[in-house]
Amino acid sequence: MKYDDNNIFAKILRGEIPCKKIYEDDYVLSFHDINPQKKIHALVIPKGKYIDLDDFNAKASDKEIVGLMKGISIVAKKLGISLDIGKGYRTLSNLSEHGGQEVPHLHFHLFGGEKVGRMVE
Repeated sequence: MKYDDNNIFAKILRGEIPCKKIYEDDYVLSFHDINPQKKIHALVIPKGKYIDLDDFNAKASDKEIVGLMKGISIVAKKLGISLDIGKGYRTLSNLSEHGGQEVPHLHFHLFGGEKVGRMVE
């Protein structure tokens, strides 16, 4: 599958669609989900053009990989859900149709602020 430059996250990264930003650095952008599934529901996306986690791991630089992982932790801390200041959270990344991926740009959901519940129902 080829990366689609017109997906919603690409448009957010280009500033064509606004978002409620939580955090941004050279490697990631994080913002609140427009349709939250839990009390706290944020998204963390890499700034590079990656379709999913497999694509990212195959093509991203070491700096991008570290930047994404650290970005997730920074956002969790900013939201008050990291273990050092909160009660924990769930990260989720869906891959392809069978995995439930809706936007073809790698993204991690962060859920917290309440008990998240079962992983798969």
